[in-house]
Amino acid sequence: MDLELTGKRAIITGGSRGIGKAIARALAAEGVDIALIARNSGPLEETAQEIASEFGRRVIPLVGDTGDDSSVKRFVSTAAEQLGGIDILVNNAARPGGQGVVPGLADITDQMFNEDMNVKVMGYLRCAREAAPYMSTNGWGRIINISGLAARSSGTTIGSMRNVAVAAMTKNLADELGPNRINVTVVHPGLTRTEATASVISARADREGRSEAEIEAQMSENNSVHRIIDASDIANIVVFLASPLSVAITGDAIAAGGGVGRAIHY
Repeated sequence: MDLELTGKRAIITGGSRGIGKAIARALAAEGVDIALIARNSGPLEETAQEIASEFGRRVIPLVGDTGDDSSVKRFVSTAAEQLGGIDILVNNAARPGGQGVVPGLADITDQMFNEDMNVKVMGYLRCAREAAPYMSTNGWGRIINISGLAARSSGTTIGSMRNVAVAAMTKNLADELGPNRINVTVVHPGLTRTEATASVISARADREGRSEAEIEAQMSENNSVHRIIDASDIANIVVFLASPLSVAITGDAIAAGGGVGRAIHY
């Protein structure tokens, strides 16, 4: 299937590793030129060189912080200038979730809440605000927001709130930008295998006195397909949503956890 993506231009935030890197690789494989955004220049430049060498596309590393308005304005305008425009925005930069002890009500601070919401929710909104005019000028665009399945379950108060907020933002932007042929969607990953997963499994195995295979098998029982979803699986979904073929999907959420939970969503 030709996804009609060759020559498109994308910005991917949080693109130096994990899901963001997997998305960058998948888009480059489909002929997309990319501006990769991350806060740390070393891993960012390494990833950009790796993907550019493998797929022969332009991959521009730009240091930026979605939690800072001036930084967002700067990297979006630089990306548009160097790529010749913007067709696709993948909002992925966020503070890591689910890797530490989840704070209870008494332990949630104003700073903790504000930092989380500023980077992810307001950060996504900043990027969309700056990128959308370029897409409107083109008369076409795609914005894909990476959120998370904490939007559909309790257990992490701030995590659920930030992910629900991203979903609400997505529908509002889809309605506003739709007349300009800009589709906006949200993808909710669940537990996803990235570069960090092996060390997480190893640490848990040591802590619980069990084998790594046992830990992974237990983690895999939490979804319908009984395996840990890989970052490349998420990337495949995002690539389709970024393509012209996804025109029928906008304002909606795609769960990408392999069937997490027993609730029925319709």
